[in-house]
Amino acid sequence: MSATETLNQMQCEACQAGAPQVDEQELPELLRQIPDWQPIVVDGVMQLQRQYSFRNFKQAWAAHQKVAELAEAEGHHPALLLEWGSLTITWWTHAINGLHKNDFICAAKTDAVLNM
Repeated sequence: MSATETLNQMQCEACQAGAPQVDEQELPELLRQIPDWQPIVVDGVMQLQRQYSFRNFKQAWAAHQKVAELAEAEGHHPALLLEWGSLTITWWTHAINGLHKNDFICAAKTDAVLNM
């Protein structure tokens, strides 16, 4: 990634088993670009998660739709938890059981598409 290229300007790349996970040196730099996302570990798998708040269910549902469309366009799909006034999004790469640069790209694009 060049110094002038931001995560939300990048495209996801095809990722298969054996692709490199984000390493300990890359992680802090990538997280600086998406400061509202939290790394979490679920069943030993590192993931990125963010909860967005909305005034009602209809707004959360509309955001859910935008993220679903983004996921389809990128060919990379998160876990989405839709609740009244809330949408929780979790990105990780199933094929490598952890975080790939694609997850950070999609998190940044999620922020952009939801304008937050």
